[in-house]
Amino acid sequence: MTDALIKSSKPSWLHALRDALGGGIPLPLGMILLALALAMAGGIGAPAVVKTFSLGFGRSLGEFALILIPSFVLAACLARFPAGGVERLAALTAPFAAAGMACPDTGYAALSTVAGRRKLSTALGAYAGFKLLVPAGPLIVATGLGVQDARLFVIGLVLLLPVWAAGEVWVRARTAPAPATPGKRAVDGSMRAVLIPFLVMAGLLGLGVAVDLSGSAVLDFLTRPKGALFVAALWALAGVPAAQRRECLDSAIRRTGSLLLLIGAASALGAILVATVPIHTLIGGTPGPQAALVVLFAAAMLFKTMQGSSMATFAAVTPIAAPLVAASGVDPLAAVFAICLGSFIGILPNDSYYWLVRRNALAETGEGAAIVTLTGGAAIQAGVGFLALWLLTVSGVLG
Repeated sequence: MTDALIKSSKPSWLHALRDALGGGIPLPLGMILLALALAMAGGIGAPAVVKTFSLGFGRSLGEFALILIPSFVLAACLARFPAGGVERLAALTAPFAAAGMACPDTGYAALSTVAGRRKLSTALGAYAGFKLLVPAGPLIVATGLGVQDARLFVIGLVLLLPVWAAGEVWVRARTAPAPATPGKRAVDGSMRAVLIPFLVMAGLLGLGVAVDLSGSAVLDFLTRPKGALFVAALWALAGVPAAQRRECLDSAIRRTGSLLLLIGAASALGAILVATVPIHTLIGGTPGPQAALVVLFAAAMLFKTMQGSSMATFAAVTPIAAPLVAASGVDPLAAVFAICLGSFIGILPNDSYYWLVRRNALAETGEGAAIVTLTGGAAIQAGVGFLALWLLTVSGVLG
């Protein structure tokens, strides 16, 4: 079921462009060609093009590797545990599963088989968790911006609560109540196996915030996001039968390699955009901290709407956003979540997640109603989340 759901996903408009050009241009190559075309149109000399492209492509790839390898090890391990328990538990687990798997598609597909009448709740919950929880969206964006802050997990969790609640209110407004299906009332062993790595990671990050461990290189690393993620991955790997561990590691390496190429291509495209497009002129100079949050939110929203991929949005927006964050004086942590929240908009037909949920949770719904349900839910989640972020900034909790 999981494989069938993932294979039913429809690619973005860049994939449609690839098909129009003969079906042989993958997304990373399309981004590379677009970057080169922009550079030539902008009149950048050949040496400068190569230098800008190289610096953009290699920007933070090492840090991304430290995130993606353990994330995908964790994802491969969690996929070995069959989801069990009641429908409500599947919906409650969705944000953490999608964050741990660094992919809302995989998280939703894994849980949808037991979500029953709560499939739409599971879908919006998985989407919110991927965007707001470490080790997914916030850690990826923070790495792109060069932000290192142990509060990433805490702030993400604080923002998740109202965003998650807003999604649930929208689901109830858009769907008719359905009779409950019988199910077990207790959390079974497989669900515990899914949740424990996240609790371990949360405990380590909390320890890092509460105690200054800079005197120990090992403890200092393990209580920061990347180190805590490695511990969570190793914990999950230890719970997998020994015969399956190599398969989990091989899966993680394959997924990391392809995604690093996508991130590198998107980062290079972002670097070329910075070099060729007068960003500050377009937005009327350098905005103040509060206005910068709006600009970052809007930039992520625009890029996500245009091309559909969340990962490509994170990779392409951060090189453009970094100079703006430095010049505006906005709190870097607030900037991270402004980008994450902007990337909520929208779950449209150029997003693979749209087709995954459309053909499963909304199979009996018309196309227009499905777009309203998914994009409307994501937009409301983004709006509520941005309001919560704004309140955190004006209250002094952030910058």
